[in-house]
Amino acid sequence: MKKKIFLLLAFVSLQVMFSPAVAQNTFVHPWQGKRVAYFGDSITDPRNSGSKKKWWQYLNDWLGIEPYVYAISGRQWNDIPRQTDKLMEEHGQDVDAILVFIGTNDYNAAIPIGEWFVETEDSVEAAVHAPRATVLRRHRTPSYDMGTYRGRINNALRYMKSHYPTKQIVLLTPIHRAYFYGNEKNIQPDEGYQNACGEWFSAYVESVKQAANIWAVPVIDLNAACGLYPLLPEHLQYSHNEHDLLHPNDQGHLRMARTMMYQLVALPCVFEE
Repeated sequence: MKKKIFLLLAFVSLQVMFSPAVAQNTFVHPWQGKRVAYFGDSITDPRNSGSKKKWWQYLNDWLGIEPYVYAISGRQWNDIPRQTDKLMEEHGQDVDAILVFIGTNDYNAAIPIGEWFVETEDSVEAAVHAPRATVLRRHRTPSYDMGTYRGRINNALRYMKSHYPTKQIVLLTPIHRAYFYGNEKNIQPDEGYQNACGEWFSAYVESVKQAANIWAVPVIDLNAACGLYPLLPEHLQYSHNEHDLLHPNDQGHLRMARTMMYQLVALPCVFEE
């Protein structure tokens, strides 16, 4: 009997400990009240008319984040150093983390994917269970070719990590994109078509994922995780309108924001004590 009572009490204690009400009162989101810089393009730019409320504004409401927004419509990865300079100029090191959400315009502008590294054959001293010697070995260094997508990413991450070596930097993959008609000089086919240099949109998404490993920064695969898929007519409810299936509306941004909130909980915002 005593054993049964003990087990019952233990079960009740666990239920109370992990109940939603208790968890809600005791859990503090790691990004709660932090200062976060947002780099990117039109999907993040507060001046873009695709929605009244952006994904980061929802996060601000829910988590009390102090936002520093530098995203500008139409910008590509080569603009990230400039956005970094603006953050440095206005806030210095008084920022906790940087979120980078960009890349869809590089695809539309037909920026070639390029290579991550430049390979050469160099002399190097080495000793592996043998006397010290000078040997020839293949050597690779990051490519900073600004005419390529990967070169731009390398350059941007080198710049950010050099200027903000103690800060959290998080990459977000570009979300799926469909037809966009701005005017007769700005018509963008959906991602089912290769761009003008013969690259698929998925290659630009995958490169952001690869950059995370190359530069030791976390990546949130928003392309997959948020569930937005504007290529289906049923997903028009998340897009600006039938002529703009590129930019999410308020409901689309809300869905992105909810995804981001739960993804961010797995990442530290700050590293200092």
